[in-house]
Amino acid sequence: MHDYLEDKAKDELKRVDHLVYVSLKYTRTCDVMMNAMSRMISAFEFGFNDLTQFYYEKKKIKDVPDSFKEKVELLDIVLKNKIKPYTKLYAMLKKIEVSEYARREEYRKHVTMIVNLEGKKMEINVPMLLEYYKKTKEFVELMKEVME
Repeated sequence: MHDYLEDKAKDELKRVDHLVYVSLKYTRTCDVMMNAMSRMISAFEFGFNDLTQFYYEKKKIKDVPDSFKEKVELLDIVLKNKIKPYTKLYAMLKKIEVSEYARREEYRKHVTMIVNLEGKKMEINVPMLLEYYKKTKEFVELMKEVME
């Protein structure tokens, strides 16, 4: 069961990789950036599902929560805040996903997505997207280490 879910997280990362390094390179649109972030969110969620199931089978937790928010809180406790930076990124990506955004320099080299997060203007460009992708890959690697 673990391999199946872990593979799903890895598959999402492959899709993000293609979106960031191929699709975004040629299209340079905010829609591709948003799609990449949605795939990162999916990778996190597959990872949270896998980790909670793993700890449930190891009898380290009593039951598997239904919501991702509860899973994240539970995993933060079980893993002693090891995944805190990743859960913060996940929460931020979720907020970005539901926020409205403006576009700047679309179809150009410095394509930027401008998002209002909790009253603050945040600009997301390609280097930031690559950093989010790097952190998501680190989370999947950490998940793999923890479950070995």
